[in-house]
Amino acid sequence: MKTALRLGILVIAFWPGVPAFAEDRTLENRLQQVEEELRQYRSTLKQYQEHERREGASGTPEEPGIGSLPEVGRERRTDQQPALSFSSTGSGRLVYAKPFVTAPKAILGGYADVVFRSQRKGTIENGYSTIRNGQGITNNFDQQRFVPFIYGDITEHLKFAAEVELEHGIREEGGPDRELEFGLEFAHFDYLIKEAINLRAGILLVPIGKFNLLHDSPLNDLTDRPLVSQLIIPTTMSETGSGIYGTFYPGTTGKVDYELYVSTGPCGHEPDGTPTITEDSGTRGTRQRKCGADDGFDINNGKAFSGRVAYSPFLGVELAGSGYYGNASPSSHNPLSITALDWTLQRGPFEVIGEAAWVYARGNSRAIPNNQIGFSPGSLLTGLSGNSLGLAPQRMDGFYIQGNYHFMPEWLTNLAPRRFGPGSTFTAVFRYDRVNTNKDNKVGGFGELEQFSFGLNYRPIEDAVIKASYQYQPKAFDPNSSTRIHNSAFVLSVATYF
Repeated sequence: MKTALRLGILVIAFWPGVPAFAEDRTLENRLQQVEEELRQYRSTLKQYQEHERREGASGTPEEPGIGSLPEVGRERRTDQQPALSFSSTGSGRLVYAKPFVTAPKAILGGYADVVFRSQRKGTIENGYSTIRNGQGITNNFDQQRFVPFIYGDITEHLKFAAEVELEHGIREEGGPDRELEFGLEFAHFDYLIKEAINLRAGILLVPIGKFNLLHDSPLNDLTDRPLVSQLIIPTTMSETGSGIYGTFYPGTTGKVDYELYVSTGPCGHEPDGTPTITEDSGTRGTRQRKCGADDGFDINNGKAFSGRVAYSPFLGVELAGSGYYGNASPSSHNPLSITALDWTLQRGPFEVIGEAAWVYARGNSRAIPNNQIGFSPGSLLTGLSGNSLGLAPQRMDGFYIQGNYHFMPEWLTNLAPRRFGPGSTFTAVFRYDRVNTNKDNKVGGFGELEQFSFGLNYRPIEDAVIKASYQYQPKAFDPNSSTRIHNSAFVLSVATYF
């Protein structure tokens, strides 16, 4: 059919020109006639190609996740194919007895980054780890994150999404100073009902603040995550659970997004009763992936409740509040609560973002096991000054505020339009971080951290970024000497989606 159509188009295109060559005309007239016929032919061919393209694209949705995924294979399962069962034969081919082999419907992607850090003194490295070189300059390369992402359309309404996180992948697991992390960051099913309400179940990103939900390295304009998103809100915080989410539109320009979940709950204590909420690591030890309980799931059969509501009165402005509440001890009498506010303000090339969070771990300052002063584990320590006993904190808070300015110098575009053309941009960044991981004990103040960050990055495309930043830490803590020091660092990194 298509061949006949092509022949018909060619005949129609050239048919008016046949008599022209039979007539007695000058060479110039004949050349003009040929040029006109060629123009008409090209126009007709272009219309035909556009028609073919539209026919081939019909029925294919523009965005994955709204309908079916774009076709990635020619063969599709049909109604005549038998249902999957154990009756399949052919032992060597049983590994291929999967529905997605004949009907591909999954997308694989992800992101990765690599970081170089030159730090003047060895301190707590922005909440990640203790740098062992306590003297002189610390220079360090790190493949900080490699994160594959899997998305699948099961049906029009049933979706699946998962992210596997591998941090510091060149290291081996084992030992207190080795930071290899490997696990599912999230893996959940979504059942889409309508925009205002949808169901979700699986390993969920807990909706505390916006950064915990949107923390990909290529998205962020500085290499290191904010201190409040490392120590106060333990990004990345994920738990197994279920709940609902959706979006609705009050008024003509307003929008409200919400997420509400019930999940496993925090792990506030080790099996021997040692608190995981500490001055040097904040709440990072409460994450489900870090739980030292024997079963690795739930320490008290209690559950946590979390939620976030974000209101955008108009495009470019968003204000959100979120909360988390769950029992953090086997006795179920010591709840952990986290409250957070986040904001996003955009106008033209300017952007102001930030987040603040407050933590209350009730009863966390009780005596730790194996103490040397005769208190039994669980005894409430009162009337003690300072933190010489290493008392676990009950209250902590922190915030950050960040300003971004996006620009592209015209002279660079004129100089190298292929390198600095449409889609590429520079961003100048300033961020101020402040956290206090032990507000209960003022003496020493080792839980107080403060940091100024100045950065400049370049995006050749929106999905990839080269970052450079300088950090000044007027309130850093050196764990090697247990003293308060000033510190600074220079950080370079590259991050991209793939």
